Amino acid sequence: MMAEKFQIIQEEANDQTILHISGELDLSVVPQLRGALEPVMNRTDKALVLNLQHLKYIDSTGIGIIVSVLKLRDELKAPFYVREVPASIKRLFDLTGISRYLVEGKEV
Repeated sequence: MMAEKFQIIQEEANDQTILHISGELDLSVVPQLRGALEPVMNRTDKALVLNLQHLKYIDSTGIGIIVSVLKLRDELKAPFYVREVPASIKRLFDLTGISRYLVEGKEV
């Protein structure tokens, strides 16, 4: 079975930057994710949203990045939401204890 290709599609909504992440998020694609996050992470004028609807897999490295984004956005007092988390990945978030810090956020 071929691994689903990792992909990030950036969408600009009124007051949000939405990154649609699909495929498999593991160590090998971390540079790609960091690259996509870099320009938008410090922007406090817009909420940062990760939409994980099409994410098939995430490893501890991926979770680590989400946690670091969470901390940074918190320090900046800037909104950060993780949306449409697939059940299998939500279970992982629950197990690692980060679910309670991830706010679904309002749908636009």
